Amino acid sequence: MRAVLFIALGALVAMLWAVPNLGTARFVAHSAPLESLPAPAPTATPPNVAAEPEAEVIRVETDLVNSLFTATDKDRHFITSLRAADIAIFENDVPQTISLFERETDRPLSLALLIDTSDSQRGVLNDEKNAARAFVDSVIRPAKDRAAVLSFTGVPRIEQEPTNELTKLRRGIGRVKIEISPENERRIANGDPPLPKEQDPSGYTGIWDAMWMTIEDILSKTPDGTRRAIVLLSDGDDTSSTIKKQDVIDFAVKTDVAIYSIGFRDRDFPEGKLDTGALQKISDRTGGRAFFPTQPDELQASFAQIDQELRSQYLIGYSPTNKNRDGSYRRTRIEVINPALRQNKAQLFYRQGYYAKRK
Repeated sequence: MRAVLFIALGALVAMLWAVPNLGTARFVAHSAPLESLPAPAPTATPPNVAAEPEAEVIRVETDLVNSLFTATDKDRHFITSLRAADIAIFENDVPQTISLFERETDRPLSLALLIDTSDSQRGVLNDEKNAARAFVDSVIRPAKDRAAVLSFTGVPRIEQEPTNELTKLRRGIGRVKIEISPENERRIANGDPPLPKEQDPSGYTGIWDAMWMTIEDILSKTPDGTRRAIVLLSDGDDTSSTIKKQDVIDFAVKTDVAIYSIGFRDRDFPEGKLDTGALQKISDRTGGRAFFPTQPDELQASFAQIDQELRSQYLIGYSPTNKNRDGSYRRTRIEVINPALRQNKAQLFYRQGYYAKRK
């Protein structure tokens, strides 16, 4: 009886081994650590030329750490022909074995347009709204994507709940306006401080509070597997948030939200500044990008760049050598190791870390 059982099990294993292409996810698995792999050939697939398709195989690992990234060359053109052999990935400076690598072009988007409506935006708001409408028309695919529109001064306000209807998104953008009360306007004109925030938030700018609310109330509730992103239009000059910038970065990383910042402000507004450092940091740490246009046409170009980037990404995954489920923050680094791509000054943009799962 036992011999019959062994024979039956052996036949079942052989049948499973012979079944081709059970999965649709494309991945490349290395059997040796990255540092022991042979150096890639210097003749890389040229940028923007389609690479040979890799074999489709079964996705076998369940503890993968996944990260999206984009690649550009020295002329800031997107590179769309990377291979797994062209890059290496590290966790806390320890090389990891790449288990999953594929180009992402069709992932559903969950976006939030977050627009600063404090007085420092008065002279540029119309340009921002025009560019935002064009962006929505270009990037949102009604059958796949959803977006929300929010504005903020000292407190945030939802102008349009998440929707896939372009008409509603355009109307939501149209409702955005500068929010400052007559009393605070008079005070600011006279050089006096605005009323206390608790009494009148319209004289303040709470960027980090608004971003936290956007993540917590909007994006964290979107379906898993969508590309979550905030597109922030602001000068980055926070005057009233109770939540710290680093806390927002941590929250965005934990919920897999990329932040794209467009730093823009009214040149004639005398108070405050364009805080490029704050906007750059929050975007870099979450896998987004920061843009600092100075003219309306550059503003349009910034939105177009974000549109392109959302459609020109790669998904990379690895099973970490550190198996501890301790909730700790792990730094990640992705590097180009292909000599030809290095010579072409290929640059990668990605989320710079993640939080390990807890037991």
